[in-house]
Amino acid sequence: MKYPTRIYYTETDKAMMWDRWQKGESLNSIARHFGRSHSSIQGILARAGGIRPPPRMRSRRALTLSEREEISRSVVAGQSLRSIAASLGRAPSTISREIKRNGGRRQYRASKADQAAWDRAHRAKTCKLAENRALAHIVAEKLQLEWSPDQIAGWLKSTYPDDENYQVSHETIYKSLFIQARGALKKELLQHLRKTRTMRRSRHHTQKTDGHGRITNTVSIRERPAEAEDRAVPGHWEGDLIMGSNNSQIATLVERNTRYVMLVRVLSKDTKTVVNALIKQAHKLPREVYKSLT
Repeated sequence: MKYPTRIYYTETDKAMMWDRWQKGESLNSIARHFGRSHSSIQGILARAGGIRPPPRMRSRRALTLSEREEISRSVVAGQSLRSIAASLGRAPSTISREIKRNGGRRQYRASKADQAAWDRAHRAKTCKLAENRALAHIVAEKLQLEWSPDQIAGWLKSTYPDDENYQVSHETIYKSLFIQARGALKKELLQHLRKTRTMRRSRHHTQKTDGHGRITNTVSIRERPAEAEDRAVPGHWEGDLIMGSNNSQIATLVERNTRYVMLVRVLSKDTKTVVNALIKQAHKLPREVYKSLT
């Protein structure tokens, strides 16, 4: 069995995924653009709960690459920490920490130090509901009473008008539910939302499109020949797929003239699996009957 090769999406690819997702495209539509399955795209979007992460930005107070290059040149020139700090308009303690955490005077390199600082800054901000467990408990109780996040946010604002510690936006509640890494609200609370999806959908998303839920390149049942319609001639079959619980399914073929029924249990509902199962079952029929199928 040949497995698909693993693909590593670039930041540009991921940005394109988010652009399409925010415009309301489905996972299948985005996946077709990259020639992958929808699960490949879902894995990336689901990590953020379907909510596009804000772009990363450097703090205005952080050292810039040009400042680090100046530190590197000054260190090589043997200048003191105070003179380096004075030339950059920084505190001597800032320069001292910068050099110590990046290998000291002998090993300090501007580009490596700048990349290390960017990597260290890549950490999620602690969610308000994770910091204030009393507030999280109140929100969880209201969700269990089938309150919407908008109702909860409005109630908190009117109940605690002078205490911002007990106020939270509806967006924060949604993010805490959809992004479980925040560690604020349990995943089970999702079932109390009015729309029990596990990822945020775009406001532009709609299922009322021409191609949604339709099989492409189909032939309408109205176009079947007259002899099949009046059941006068044997050899015309109708197929169907019966879905059961626990991901079980049975494919059926019914001969229109004799009403002979053929049932086949299939392990999956995809086209290839169903067709191969029916072909295998059809080989067990008498040769004359099998010819009518082919």
